[in-house]
Amino acid sequence: MVGKNDTNKIRKWTETEVSAWTGLVQAQQCLIDKVEQELKKKELPSLNWYDVLWELERSDGGILRLNDLGKRVLLNKYNITRLAQRLEDEGLVVRDQCPKDGRGVTAEITEKGKELRKKMWPVYEQVVRENFLSKFNSNELKELNNFMERIQATGL
Repeated sequence: MVGKNDTNKIRKWTETEVSAWTGLVQAQQCLIDKVEQELKKKELPSLNWYDVLWELERSDGGILRLNDLGKRVLLNKYNITRLAQRLEDEGLVVRDQCPKDGRGVTAEITEKGKELRKKMWPVYEQVVRENFLSKFNSNELKELNNFMERIQATGL
């Protein structure tokens, strides 16, 4: 792997840099996979569904434009329109034309959607608690949060 340093000269990554980067990516994927496995065991929908329902539920009025929803979801932002259609087919959201912009489409969470999200939460929470939160003390979690905020501040 190569990266650029401050002088724009290409240099090889150090072993520590490689390890930090690959470790972060692998840990994230491992945790997501564990959540997905547990949801599947409980015959619940995928984490993508949870993520969309959560973002809608915590939004003002339970409504978001699909474009904004796509930017807020934690997982891959693949075809939010298709996912919203599937959620609507299951009665979990209602889609409508955006009142402020006729070109946009909104999604609104339904009571059924809220109930499903609440049913999924204990499974999600347990996996995260056992496989992530339990690995750190409160000071380490604060430090980790500071690291993530530093990365997010770059506009990613």
